[in-house]
Amino acid sequence: MFEKLTFAAAHYAALAIFVAACWGFGRALFARLGGLVHPDFWLETAMTTALGVGLFICVFQALGIAGLLNLPGVLLTVAVGFAAACVQAPAWLRQARALEPGPSLSWVEKAALAALALVALPTLLAPLAPPAAFDELMYHLPYARQVAQSGTLGIHEWLRYPWFPYNYNLLYAGALLVGDDALPHFMNGLAGWLSVWMVYRLGVQYLNRVLACAAAAIWLGIGDYSNALIDMGVALFIVSAWIALWWWNESHAAQPAQGARWLALAAFFLGLAAGSKYQALTFLPLAAWFVIRRERRPAVWAVGLLCFLLPCVYWYARNAVMTGDPFNPIGAKLFGFSNWNLADYKNQVDDVRAHAALPNFLIWPVVLAPFSLAWRRSPAVHAAIVFCAYSLFVWAVTSRYPRYMTASFPLLALVAVLGWQVLLGWIAGGLRKLLPALGRAGWPVRAGGIALGLFLAVLAAVSFRHTTRELAKVSPTPAAREAFLRANVPGYAVMNHVREHAKGRVYQIALSEAIYYGPNPIWGDTLGPWRYPDFPLLPGAEAARRFAGLGFEAIVMPDAVARTLTAHEDFNRHFALMFEQDGAKAYRILPPAP
Repeated sequence: MFEKLTFAAAHYAALAIFVAACWGFGRALFARLGGLVHPDFWLETAMTTALGVGLFICVFQALGIAGLLNLPGVLLTVAVGFAAACVQAPAWLRQARALEPGPSLSWVEKAALAALALVALPTLLAPLAPPAAFDELMYHLPYARQVAQSGTLGIHEWLRYPWFPYNYNLLYAGALLVGDDALPHFMNGLAGWLSVWMVYRLGVQYLNRVLACAAAAIWLGIGDYSNALIDMGVALFIVSAWIALWWWNESHAAQPAQGARWLALAAFFLGLAAGSKYQALTFLPLAAWFVIRRERRPAVWAVGLLCFLLPCVYWYARNAVMTGDPFNPIGAKLFGFSNWNLADYKNQVDDVRAHAALPNFLIWPVVLAPFSLAWRRSPAVHAAIVFCAYSLFVWAVTSRYPRYMTASFPLLALVAVLGWQVLLGWIAGGLRKLLPALGRAGWPVRAGGIALGLFLAVLAAVSFRHTTRELAKVSPTPAAREAFLRANVPGYAVMNHVREHAKGRVYQIALSEAIYYGPNPIWGDTLGPWRYPDFPLLPGAEAARRFAGLGFEAIVMPDAVARTLTAHEDFNRHFALMFEQDGAKAYRILPPAP
C-alpha cells in the first residue's frame, strides 16, 4: 500500500506542476483579453486553466513542427508557465480572499456535495493504472511515443490513422518525455476534471447548487479516467468554447470590443477541438449561426477565423498538400483515396455503425428539459438546450456511436438534470394525487430525508466498490505492472517478447490492441497499406519470401489464427514457433531453402 501511495503522490505532484503552469499561461493571456472581471471567479479560474492547456498544445505543436519537441523543450515550457503562475498567484489569492462568503449550505446541499465527492473518488485512482484500453494502445499512445522519440510530427503509415489531427495527443507525448505511461492518463483526467468543475459552476450560476452537483456527478460518472483517449479533451474545449460564446453574448451589446475578445477565445477553443478530432467540426455550423445573428463585421470574423485556424490549420493543410484530402481519410470519397482504399472506408463506416447504441441512460431526460421553468426564465439555459438538441440531431443522423457524443456530454449532463427535475416532479405530483396522505405537513420532508439517506448509503457502497477496484489496478512495481498487463491486454506477453528479442521487422495479425507494447514500429492492421488481406500467410513459401524480402523477421498472432495456419504443412515448413504465452504466438520467418 505504501508503494501505491508513493506512486500516486508522485503522479499527482507532476499533475499539480502542469496545472499550475497551464493556469500561469492562461491567466496571463486572459488578463490581456480583458478578463478577470467575470462575476464567477471560480469558473473564470477553470477557463484560464483550459486556455493554458490550449497554449501548451500550440507550443508543443510548434516545437514538433520544428523537430524540437524533446525533454528540454517540454521542461522549459513548463518552467516558464510555472514561473508565470508564481508571479500571478499573490494577486489571485487576494481576489479569492476578497470574495463575499455565500449563504450557508442547507442539509440538502451538503448531501449533494457529499454525493458528488463519492462519485469523484474512484476517478482519482483510475488514471494510475497502466495503459490497457483498446484505442489508446492501438494508436493514441503509439503516436505519442513516436513524437516523443523523434521530436517531430511525422507521418507513420504503420498506424491505423496516420493522418488524423493529433492536438491533444501532443500532451501525451510531453507526458511520456517526463514520466511513465500512466502520466498521459492524467492529461486525459485533467480535461475531465476541469470540464466537471465548469459544469458545476454553470449549474450554481444558472440553476442551483443541488442541480449543479447532480449535473457534475452525471458527467463525472460517465467519463472515462483510466485511458489516454482524446474525447474528454475535445469535451473540455467544446464546453469552454460554449462558455466563451455565452460571455460574448452577454457583453456584446454593452461592450462590443470586449465581446469580440470573447469571440476570439471561443474560436480558439473550437480550433483546439477541431485539431484533436474531426467530429468537432460538426459544431461549427451551430457556432456560426449563433454569432452571425449579432456580429457581421468582417474584421471581427477575420480575427475569429485566425484564432480558429491557429491551433488546427497545420493538420488540415498538411493533409491537403500531401494527400489532397484535408480530412484524410474521412474525406476520401470526395477528395480521393490515399493510404486507404474503398474497402477500408466501408469497413470503418460499418464498424462505427456496429457500435451504434443509446447513450448512458442518465442523460435521457434531456428531452424533458423544455418543460422546465428554466427553459423560459434563463437565456443561458435556453441556449444550452438548443446546443443539446443540435448535438443530438447531428449524432442521430451520423454515427449514433455513444463515444462520438462525448464532446457534448458536459452540457447534456447540465441540461439532463432539468429533465430529471421535471420527471421527478411529475412522479411526486402523481403520488400526491394517488396518496393524499403524502401531502400532509411534514411528510415530504421526512420522506425526502429518508430517501436521501438511503441514496447516500447506496452511493457510498458503490463508490467504495469502484474505488477498491481501481486501487487494485495501480501497479507501482515492474512485477505488478507485468501481472496487470498480462491479465488485461491480449497478446501482451508475446508483444513484449518480440520487442525485446526481434532484430528485424515484426508483422502482427489481429493483435492491434497490444501494439503499444510491441516493437516500435510494428506493421499490420485491418486498414491501410499494411492491411491483413494484402499479406496472406498461405501459401507459406510465397509468404515467407515476401515478408523476408521486406525485412520482416517475425509474425505474431492470437492462438485462434495460429491454429488455422498451422493446420497447413506448408506454413510449418517456412515459419517456426518463436514464443507463445497467454493465448498468442510469435513465429520466426525461416530463410528460404537453398
